Amino acid sequence: MAGFTDKVIVVTGASEGIGRALCLALAPQRPRLVLAARNEGRLHELKTEVEGKGARALVVPTDVTSAEACERLIRTTIEEWVCLDVLVNNAGASMWTRFEDIADTSIFEKIMRLNYLGSVYCTYHALPHLKKTSGLIVAVSSVAGITGVPTRSGYAASKHALFGFFDSLRIELEDTGVDVTIIAPDFVLSEIHRRSLGRDGKPLGKSPMQEGKIMTAEKCATLIVRAMESRQRLLLTSRRAKLGRWVRMFSPRFIDYVAKKAIRDGK
Repeated sequence: MAGFTDKVIVVTGASEGIGRALCLALAPQRPRLVLAARNEGRLHELKTEVEGKGARALVVPTDVTSAEACERLIRTTIEEWVCLDVLVNNAGASMWTRFEDIADTSIFEKIMRLNYLGSVYCTYHALPHLKKTSGLIVAVSSVAGITGVPTRSGYAASKHALFGFFDSLRIELEDTGVDVTIIAPDFVLSEIHRRSLGRDGKPLGKSPMQEGKIMTAEKCATLIVRAMESRQRLLLTSRRAKLGRWVRMFSPRFIDYVAKKAIRDGK
């Protein structure tokens, strides 16, 4: 029997990118998936796909920037399936502009509410139920949550916040049976790049990345499933990220150069 067979797994940001790929990667293990995002149409399409692979699925349209919506997501999950085994906090958005060029500073509040507070809200309401099942909390942060990245200051700030929150929560949850896994992907091929907020606070509409040279969402999802199965503390999805984490302690300026080059080259 696969590790997630019949387990109840809530995935936010499930309609696109890493979230969608993760649901499809988990589906053959026959879990009970709760699909949460704002795009209800895409969620129903995903429901059909994952059920075709063996999962059962519940669609719960959710805007995680709303504390009330996050409470409703967890309540609906419990009403439908009684328990909760895994919460995957994946919903997020990015930006792509230099700080000095920003014309609309509300970008920072929008990104923080979605990337950080949405995870806090969902985790707050899910935690009592996860304690009953010795469950797992998964937080999809980013390599940008470990180091600074030019043109993505607000995004990096929100991902740093995820590390601070979930590293702290992990310590609080010691001896409860609940584990915390933080995922720190490098660049991944997904809609997040096209939807990155520009200087005016509006989506770019096109990706600034060399999309043929970055990891696919499917590959990233495969790595995440493995990390979930082993309840891994931290997953860094690239060699660059693994090496950079240690080099930064001894040569931070070199890591600044690597981050600048990555943005310049779009890969």
